[in-house]
Amino acid sequence: MARKATQAGKTGGELARFLKANPGVTQVDAFLADMNGVPRGKRFPVHEAGKIWDSGVQLPFCLYFLDVTGEDLDPGGRSEARGDPDGNAFPVAGTLTPVPWASEPTAQVLLTMPEQKNQPCLVDPRQLLARLLARFAKRRLAPMVAVELEFYLMDRKRGALGEPLPPISPATGEPDSSRQLYSIGGLDIYADFVRDVAAAAKLQKVPASTAIAENSPGQFEINLHHDADALRACDHAVLLRRIIKSVAPKHGFSASFMAKPYLDRAGSGMHVHCSLLDAKGRNAFDDGGEKGTVLLRHAIGGLGATTAEAMALLAPSVNSFRRYRPGSLVPMGTTWGYNNRSVAFRVPTGSPKARRIEHRIAGADANPYLAVAAILAGMLHGIERKLDPGAPATTDVSGRIDRRMPFQWHEAIATLRKAKILPDYLGADYLALYADAKAAELAKFANAISPREHEWYL
Repeated sequence: MARKATQAGKTGGELARFLKANPGVTQVDAFLADMNGVPRGKRFPVHEAGKIWDSGVQLPFCLYFLDVTGEDLDPGGRSEARGDPDGNAFPVAGTLTPVPWASEPTAQVLLTMPEQKNQPCLVDPRQLLARLLARFAKRRLAPMVAVELEFYLMDRKRGALGEPLPPISPATGEPDSSRQLYSIGGLDIYADFVRDVAAAAKLQKVPASTAIAENSPGQFEINLHHDADALRACDHAVLLRRIIKSVAPKHGFSASFMAKPYLDRAGSGMHVHCSLLDAKGRNAFDDGGEKGTVLLRHAIGGLGATTAEAMALLAPSVNSFRRYRPGSLVPMGTTWGYNNRSVAFRVPTGSPKARRIEHRIAGADANPYLAVAAILAGMLHGIERKLDPGAPATTDVSGRIDRRMPFQWHEAIATLRKAKILPDYLGADYLALYADAKAAELAKFANAISPREHEWYL
């Protein structure tokens, strides 16, 4: 069953039970995730927190489509031009948890905003995904999803030009320069940070799993368990990012999910693992062997057909596109294959019962709800149209560039505006809002003089 939002007047004792178990809590943070995945909301004193469940939280619709700096650019006249109207957001059941990094006893709860009469369109990415999942349910299919997040720990200080610096190694007291992929020693050096992230995740019911040291100084990956509720899987990704960014300063670091913070080092991706469960709870991609079912190949075919349209959702900023470089094991097209990390859509080896697609294109900076919705929309399109993905790649294809793909931010936005397939699955109104918001953000970004301009042209 999908995790649902609590409706007004249906407190159900969740807050009362929580406060009984946590009597020292003095305040409750109620927040949503905007289109950039940034948490935004309100802080309530605990004696007023009941209204969150009883009547919802009044928040302006524009919170969902602010730019990454937090400014309302009024995309397409959908906020300020309409008087900046409010909507009503409600708690996501089961997400009321303690906040272990807070300076005073604090709880938090995730919000979602159902569609309402006076809003410009469906604005909540979580609700967008929920609507798509209902379409899967009509086919008696349920996506099983897991999200893997890569990120960097950095020094809290910046360089002379504001550039990021590697973290100070707890082992040496010097800037970290190690490049030890899957190093246990690397995890040991940052063991206190990893331990506190794991403890916070457990306290907040976020099923964090494997921690991996990646191949650049200060880069890590933390995986999440597969979940048959794709909404909950994305909730966990949003909450884990908040945990990591909040715990890092306690250890003298900052944490970033920027897709490409260093040009000469690996980028950070969001790898999404997807399979489909049938009405009996069986993996619909499992044929008992290594190849998987025809449904698996149709799903991959759909991803190949929709990825160009989806790039603006999978790579939401100008920096996102710096990650796409030939030969870097970041996909440069819509290739697929078995047990091959150079492809976009990888079918991992292992038990047939766990047969799945690993989608390797999205950046760590993508909104998890939107990235997963774009992926699942492609899979469903391929299943509905019975699309053939072609032959799997059996060699390194990371240097093969698909010229049909938009690998610049402005091109991705333009491709989304002209999309023919995704609007049927994600809604034309929301995609138009997203494109307008990102185009406004791009224009704002371009309206600044960079240090290189001074260096080259002054």
